[in-house]
Amino acid sequence: MTTYATPATIIAAEPMMQRRRRPSARVRVKYVLTVLVFLLPSLIPLLAFVIGPMISAAWTSLHSWNLIGPMQWVGLDNYAFLLGDPATHQAFLHTVAYIVGYLPLVYVGGLALALALNSRLRGRAVFRGVYFLPVITSWVVVALVWRWLLSPSNGVVNTVLSWVGIQGPGWWADPAWAMPSIILASAWKDLGFVMVILLAGLQTINPDLYEAAALDGAGWWRRLRSITMPLLSPSTFFVIVLSLINGFQVFDQVYVMTGGGPNDASRVVVQQVYDLTFRYGQAGMASALSWLLFFVILVITLIQFYGQKRWVNYE
Repeated sequence: MTTYATPATIIAAEPMMQRRRRPSARVRVKYVLTVLVFLLPSLIPLLAFVIGPMISAAWTSLHSWNLIGPMQWVGLDNYAFLLGDPATHQAFLHTVAYIVGYLPLVYVGGLALALALNSRLRGRAVFRGVYFLPVITSWVVVALVWRWLLSPSNGVVNTVLSWVGIQGPGWWADPAWAMPSIILASAWKDLGFVMVILLAGLQTINPDLYEAAALDGAGWWRRLRSITMPLLSPSTFFVIVLSLINGFQVFDQVYVMTGGGPNDASRVVVQQVYDLTFRYGQAGMASALSWLLFFVILVITLIQFYGQKRWVNYE
């Protein structure tokens, strides 16, 4: 005699099946330990060099400390002082000015290189290596080279400009040109990185879309605007997010090329953190400023991730 399972018996058996399928506590513990073993090689450096120093800086920001004597509890006084400090406001404005000049320049330049190297060009591999070489070069070396190139007295740039009858500016020695000098050096160094990211995005676009658009009479600009840029938006989003985060943390090139001068014309936030710590012995104030910078970067990054739904195309 054949017995058929009714819906009622199936429903009644479901809790028993779920209980049977649920792993035991021993299996769950073994799974967690296995995952932790594989995470330890990256978790230990993360705790030691990222999370640990962040917690330490947060604690230090609530104290007054000169790196030598004992800490003195001040609560949120460091944050209150920085929020009303004109020098801090100026440092943030200089950092924003750097980003406003740097981001369009590095993106447009990187996109132009990516488009050129994505075409049928002889020696593409060589050009890709040459343009990426500055990315892996030390910032100290790059900053020193650009400081020499933009030297107001005997720099290569001003010498070339004098050949065509143009008097070059003071560059890093002039308060009005100090930040543009840093922006030029930064964009030159990071062009290769942006190029590689955008080039990878370009190579994922189906060539049939360009052929169909060309058959419909679409020109180069129309194809760029209607096909390339929308389908390249995920790579563009990645470049913008990373460039903004790095832009707010700009320091090496500023320290080597101008030292924050002349007359504090190129002093940025991280330069201010450095000076507060090692020049003025105000480690608590510097820690508070670093946390303020962290919150600014976090808010801007969250806004970008929220706004990506409107313009980033992942299809």
